Amino acid sequence: MAFEFQVTQDSTDPHPLADWWAETLGWEVEPQDEAFIRRMVSEGHATEDETTTHHGRLVWKAGAAIRHPDRPRVLFQWVPEEKTTKNRMHLDLRVGDEDLDAVVRQLVDRGATFVHHRSQGPHTWSTLTDPQGNEFCVSR
Repeated sequence: MAFEFQVTQDSTDPHPLADWWAETLGWEVEPQDEAFIRRMVSEGHATEDETTTHHGRLVWKAGAAIRHPDRPRVLFQWVPEEKTTKNRMHLDLRVGDEDLDAVVRQLVDRGATFVHHRSQGPHTWSTLTDPQGNEFCVSR
């Protein structure tokens, strides 16, 4: 049996991180239904503490997701603690025919941090961290 899945990333501030990754991947941030959130709070199913405002809209504090019609959803879920160790799983961005060094520079200009460049045989990649310190690799 085959299963569907989503990738979930812990984050102390999920909404800006979802924005950053959506722009990086050319995906869209999944919209949240502000009227539904207000109704859940007014009916007592949720509290104001479970919400926050992002770009002037009421959203769930617990997270934000990005999506692409042909790819698994990526959820950025709120956690109270900062990242302290290396990721056990990470994303690899494949840039195809794009200039790898130029893509890395663009990502750094947008808030990523360059970690190192490596190669193994004919395969080369750069490791970076996103604005919240999560490692990811960029390769052809």
